[in-house]
Amino acid sequence: MERDEILGLIPARYASTRFPGKPLADIGGKPMIQRVYENVSKALSHVAVATDDIRIAEAVERFGGRVVMTSTSHRSGTDRCAEAASKVEAEDGRHYGVVMNIQGDEPFISPTQVELLASAFDDAKVEIATLVKHAEQEEDVFNPNKPKVAVSARGFAMYFSRSPIPYLRGVAEHDWTTKHKFWNHIGLYAYRTATLHELTKLAPGELEKCESLEQLRWLENGYSIRVLETEIESLSIDTPEDLEELRRRGLI
Repeated sequence: MERDEILGLIPARYASTRFPGKPLADIGGKPMIQRVYENVSKALSHVAVATDDIRIAEAVERFGGRVVMTSTSHRSGTDRCAEAASKVEAEDGRHYGVVMNIQGDEPFISPTQVELLASAFDDAKVEIATLVKHAEQEEDVFNPNKPKVAVSARGFAMYFSRSPIPYLRGVAEHDWTTKHKFWNHIGLYAYRTATLHELTKLAPGELEKCESLEQLRWLENGYSIRVLETEIESLSIDTPEDLEELRRRGLI
């Protein structure tokens, strides 16, 4: 698929229980949302921030980015992306074949990750795609805030879980990473635009309710999710403490 046919969308909310105003947090003299936008724009020609908050919209306009105002009632970033995609298509008078959903708290996202995800759609059969990274450390495997993925031999997601999957019977937990290659999920998605709009019509699934992982809703309803491996560590920022830790490590 031509990269010009891909629309990159960055859903951004001001309200956050753990980090209110997170998209506007200062990172090296720029708001976080600007860092995300600039990195994605190195890989995609068409990028926009999707938000329901005027403070975020004004910040995006100040650095010359494109912003789309969306409803305040969306349940997820997926729903926000679907509304934003329709508005951008109407404004541009054209159809985008694929929509990429980029998390607004990933200021260090690499353009190569965006390119990698986009490459999945060179296969016309791919409906949805996402990225995974080898979970090399024990903490990566057992941390419930780092979802794991079981991947088929054909490179598609079989299941996502906050628990380590698979369970290694008869193996001490401290030896698990030496006996099996576990995969952490990187929360970057892309969808065929038609598929994206179909996903917004699905009711929450039972597995999704158990794990609090939206992608399980898609699997429960028979959608396939292509998985590609990235070797780049994801540095998302969920709390003010995460931001301070990155500053302490000299990363920002």
